[in-house]
Amino acid sequence: MFISRDLSAVLNRFKDFPVIAILGPRQSGKTTLAQNYFKEHAFLSLESPALRLYANSDPEGFLKEHANSSGIIIDEFQYAPELLSYIQLIVDQHNRPSYFVLTGSQNFLVNQAVTQSLAGRVGILTLLPLSLHELQQGNLLGGGVLASNVAVKGFYPRLYSSVMNPSDFYESYIHTYIEKDVRQLLQVGDLHTFQKFLALCAGRIGQILNLSDLAMVCGISEPTAKSWLSVLEASYIIFLLQPHFNNFNKRLIKRPKLYFYDTGLACNLLNLLSSAVLNQSIFKGPLFENLIIADLLKQFYNQGRRPSLYFWRDNNGRIEVDGLIDLGTKLVPIEVKASETINMGFFDAMQQWNVISDTSPDSNYLIYAGEESQKRMAGQILSWKSIGQLLKKIASEI
Repeated sequence: MFISRDLSAVLNRFKDFPVIAILGPRQSGKTTLAQNYFKEHAFLSLESPALRLYANSDPEGFLKEHANSSGIIIDEFQYAPELLSYIQLIVDQHNRPSYFVLTGSQNFLVNQAVTQSLAGRVGILTLLPLSLHELQQGNLLGGGVLASNVAVKGFYPRLYSSVMNPSDFYESYIHTYIEKDVRQLLQVGDLHTFQKFLALCAGRIGQILNLSDLAMVCGISEPTAKSWLSVLEASYIIFLLQPHFNNFNKRLIKRPKLYFYDTGLACNLLNLLSSAVLNQSIFKGPLFENLIIADLLKQFYNQGRRPSLYFWRDNNGRIEVDGLIDLGTKLVPIEVKASETINMGFFDAMQQWNVISDTSPDSNYLIYAGEESQKRMAGQILSWKSIGQLLKKIASEI
């Protein structure tokens, strides 16, 4: 089953760059997107050991071999970072729009290399797993589909293009990730301990990051925990949602909250392998919150924009707003609730935030696990199925 990707439209804006880099986690659809959009380009995957050896041992010859093609897609190019210096020389000699298309699944290696070699010559895009809008466009969010169903299944395209069991997919994904990426990026002596660390992170979804506690429970040092967390960020497993500082009150918490890019992976790590099990779990609320926050992040990236998404919490932890979208001239509060029924008490935190920030409740958004959307005096109530274009909706109302 083919699912159209929202990022395809953004590629038109970037086509004048001589180099386009599409970054994102493994299996998010980067290769498929690149091949579907740049149909005439030669395709070279550095997942192939032979091609990888060729690219690293003779980068100039590797690129010259395809000099007469209409363009080149280099898949997983982080395996041969030396190529970037040669690509820079070719770009400076022959400024051909969209000639090089690079895909990569290791963010910090890619960005470091790009900064050094291709600054000003490359358009960088991020492709995450499927968004709610993309699922909706593919008629995959019809009646009877619960948020818990989608949270357990996750958002990787292969889960929707085949009949693969999600638990089988994620077991393989975790194994491949640890074998290929962790071994390359870290000198991890005990991969079992790293996998335990990964599961502990899943158990802290939506929580304020406490690095020392995470290290202690895992039985590793705090510097090691910090290093491992950086690798999880760099390879698009987790992201840290930062608190909003530029505010009206200095009594604010300054540590980020931890989320996973994909709830299906988190559910697998927590052994929540069905919707029924998830619904009875203490993780139901955090995982639904993760699903919504991650989707808002996807909406920014799918527009080719850097995310401007935060949370707000006072230092006492008594008032917390799950999400704040910063539009420059306006802050839009988002509250997320896993309930399928509406309770006006769900607006309490946003209403207190309205008082502190001296803002109108007109821009308050409550996202819940039910089906109906409504307008109330305290703000707008949105079904989780209807938020796929929320960022565009909010922007159009300014």
